[in-house]
Amino acid sequence: MRLIVSSALAGAALLLTSCATFDARPNQGPCPAVGSLYEAQRVVVLDGQGDNYNNIEFTGEINGVRLFCRYVEDDPIEAQVEIDFAFGKGQAAVSNTNTYNYFVAVTRTNRAVMSKQVFPLEVKFREGETVKTQEELVGRIVIPRADESISGANFEILVGFELTPEQLEFNENGRRFLLQTR
Repeated sequence: MRLIVSSALAGAALLLTSCATFDARPNQGPCPAVGSLYEAQRVVVLDGQGDNYNNIEFTGEINGVRLFCRYVEDDPIEAQVEIDFAFGKGQAAVSNTNTYNYFVAVTRTNRAVMSKQVFPLEVKFREGETVKTQEELVGRIVIPRADESISGANFEILVGFELTPEQLEFNENGRRFLLQTR
């Protein structure tokens, strides 16, 4: 019993200490805009035998993106992004596993890409499962600022799937072979 009480007291002291060091100052300005790049918001993996519905191996779609950020004074912007994915397994799939590559890019608003990182996401479907949703967290995105006058409104964070030229053309042409992912 004594061990439980002293553990609880130590935990409470640690909690109070961490609360005391929490920086309650408001952000210097707004967080960067965040979203998925329309042309890269979905991916359709075909089996190479044509581009019919029956030739779908896997699909992926980004259903939502959320950003949380923090910056004060002239500190860099520190952000993390949560991405909601939906995946489908088509009848042409010969495996229960597919690796989707997605990117997170930081841009100057309506300008050039400042940085881009690609992340592999292995999705495993259980036997008989054809639809799967998943949330991914990309933590600690750091955006440098020249000084405190530069706000998050000067930046965008964009996410999307890494696509082959054929997949990009498929999306740009407005083709949609999505398995029921919602």
